[in-house]
Amino acid sequence: MKKIITTDKAPAPIGPYNQAVLLGNLLYTSGQIAINPKTGALEIDDIEKETKLVMENLKAILEAAGMTFENVIKSSIFVSDMHNFSKINKIYGQYFNAETAPARETVEVANLPKFVNVEISVIAAC
Repeated sequence: MKKIITTDKAPAPIGPYNQAVLLGNLLYTSGQIAINPKTGALEIDDIEKETKLVMENLKAILEAAGMTFENVIKSSIFVSDMHNFSKINKIYGQYFNAETAPARETVEVANLPKFVNVEISVIAAC
């Protein structure tokens, strides 16, 4: 049976979805964007700060499920401009051990929710 995972340390959903769903030992997070969970404001003026906030939102959701980034087995990164890839990758990489980093894809898309620059989701296993 699925269990809904929520935390007030990450932004509340802005549509008909949950922050994450735990099914068995697998956690599926919804894509996170740079919404400050304390203020509800978008923070998208600097791609590195934006990416850090996205990763911190994911961290909060993982922690709510009793997990860390070490539990992540797959991540999906959606970017509005592939020219930002190296900056995003630099911040993203700070959250993982290179030897145990998850599988990943990075895809450039035409638009993202609220016209942000980056959205990231993960799948984790305990």
